[in-house]
Amino acid sequence: MIRVGVLGATGKVGAEVCRAVHADEDLELAAGISRSKAGEPASTVLGLENSDVVLAENLDAFDAAKVAVAVDFTSGSFAPEHIAWAIEHGVHIVVGTTGFEVDEAWREAPVGVFVAPNFAIGAALMQRFAREAARYLPAAEIVELHHDGKADAPSGTAAATADSIAAAREDTWSGPASESLRGVRGGERAGIRIHSIRLPGLVAHQEVIFGGQGQTLTIRHDSTDRTSFVPGVLMAIRWVTTHAGLTVGLDAILE
Repeated sequence: MIRVGVLGATGKVGAEVCRAVHADEDLELAAGISRSKAGEPASTVLGLENSDVVLAENLDAFDAAKVAVAVDFTSGSFAPEHIAWAIEHGVHIVVGTTGFEVDEAWREAPVGVFVAPNFAIGAALMQRFAREAARYLPAAEIVELHHDGKADAPSGTAAATADSIAAAREDTWSGPASESLRGVRGGERAGIRIHSIRLPGLVAHQEVIFGGQGQTLTIRHDSTDRTSFVPGVLMAIRWVTTHAGLTVGLDAILE
């Protein structure tokens, strides 16, 4: 039984992770951190039947609960601090927060540090297929669409996809950069144009559009519900306990 603590336990994704961990036979929700609901029982706030977890305000609760794996869905300004705490306290950590830079020093950590911009298995496959396509169709642009509450742009998934396309393609390609309206061509990362859309009603969506002579190829993934991230998070929780150091991206553990 793996004892799990969730940071951001009452957030939109964190709450789904808490429910999934609580329902899993091999995992135990040992603690949850929520600054807005600290002191309240998880059974009431999250609807977790028979749970005795009381939501806490800080990481001291993870020590008291003997948490083996921390799961972080908070914000980019706090995630590196949480990772540092986990390493110092011998706790493995799975991070789904985006908007921060990965520290290469985490590769030498004595505990597992698993960081992924997107935990949807379909999104990981989208990135894998995009890498393969980039070998044959180097002309590519990315359109990513997210809810209007997402703080960072481009998304971590879009940034990671751009990096992987750039590394995989044999020839560089750059479309026209001239603009009569500033920013209309999107931003550029690793030579790949990224267009970020933020609207209410969206969850998490991305398409990679490749162009070639007389043809186009579009690879698209849609998360229509935040529960799409849960299977990947549970997979990462199990993985991280036996793999010390840094692992980046869900694709790294897909068979």
